[in-house]
Amino acid sequence: MRVLFVANTLPSTDISGVGEQAIQLAAGLESLGHRVRILGRGKGGAVGPKLLFPFAVLPPFLRALREFRPHVIQVHESDGALAALMVKTLTGTVDPPPTLVALQQVSYLEEIRAVRQLQAGGQILGTPGFSEWRFRWLKAPVQVAFGALTAWLADVLLAPSQQTAREIERDYQVAGVGVLPNVTGSRSTLDPDAKSEHGKAYLLFVGRLRIRKGVEVLLYAMRRLLDREIAPRLLIVGSGEHGARLRKVVAKLGLESCVEFLGSCPPERIPQIMAHARALVVPSIYEGMPLVILEAMAAGKPVVASRVSGIPEVVEDGETGWLVPPENIDALVEVLTEIGEKPTEAKRRGRCGRERVEALATPAKAAGRWSELVVGHAAQGEN
Repeated sequence: MRVLFVANTLPSTDISGVGEQAIQLAAGLESLGHRVRILGRGKGGAVGPKLLFPFAVLPPFLRALREFRPHVIQVHESDGALAALMVKTLTGTVDPPPTLVALQQVSYLEEIRAVRQLQAGGQILGTPGFSEWRFRWLKAPVQVAFGALTAWLADVLLAPSQQTAREIERDYQVAGVGVLPNVTGSRSTLDPDAKSEHGKAYLLFVGRLRIRKGVEVLLYAMRRLLDREIAPRLLIVGSGEHGARLRKVVAKLGLESCVEFLGSCPPERIPQIMAHARALVVPSIYEGMPLVILEAMAAGKPVVASRVSGIPEVVEDGETGWLVPPENIDALVEVLTEIGEKPTEAKRRGRCGRERVEALATPAKAAGRWSELVVGHAAQGEN
């Protein structure tokens, strides 16, 4: 089958779980003999900034419809809403009529709800900045509208977890959302004994710096550890609208000696940084299905994560990592202390995580699941 993906954020230009998922799934589908083309930004795709992608992708998308003649068109997130609308508008004029698939990583209504203050024990830990409030009141409503439009138009609607599927069904008033878990597998990991420019045995956070990632909770936990005369190091990889506020929190808590901001890193550097980490920490208050968790598990690293969204469907507490309540400094401190005191147990959970990813979360597994959900529908459409 000929499959056309429409995705706004693609590596290596963008570090995005959405874009990485598209590339991983495409690799799996190609291994099954399908022909896959990915339409993004840049040469042959949309021209201009990310914000205008839903409009800018339409001319190259129309060309791809004529030249590639896909059997299946898959749009990612809300950025493909207008392309999806074009597919339905052209129904009857395109041969073969394509099956429209929408893969949505999050509910944007949940994204809106997650732009709020972070609190623990009645203490305000962090507050959204101007750009995040602007996202909530201006950009996010457009994404909600585009996301709902895509959900209503799609012949097959997919989400990365059971929890996200339920959120999309509830928030967009749709039914029958299929689950296609995120995968990893193309990036190699390094030998843990290889030289590291950042040293070893640090805690690691990787992600876009925004309020819903809950990084302030981790920083306050680091302060508690220092007060106990435990001095772990923390590397923060990523950039974003909340970065300046996080740096102020680091200064306020006196964490300059043990917290290092690395900024945005090229995708090829992430495995090197991951290889020397003691654990990956994901203290979010809302997520879809973070790809970085799968990458950490593939690297044999234990994961400490909030028990939110689809994370418990991947991280098994006590086996592949630790799950803690969101915005709970005390629980996070206890887990991070345990990791330092029981390195053998942390390594065991890391090994279990790697085995789980190798068994369940590979491009080949995703392609097989995608075929179950999509190919049958496409075949019915041709008949």
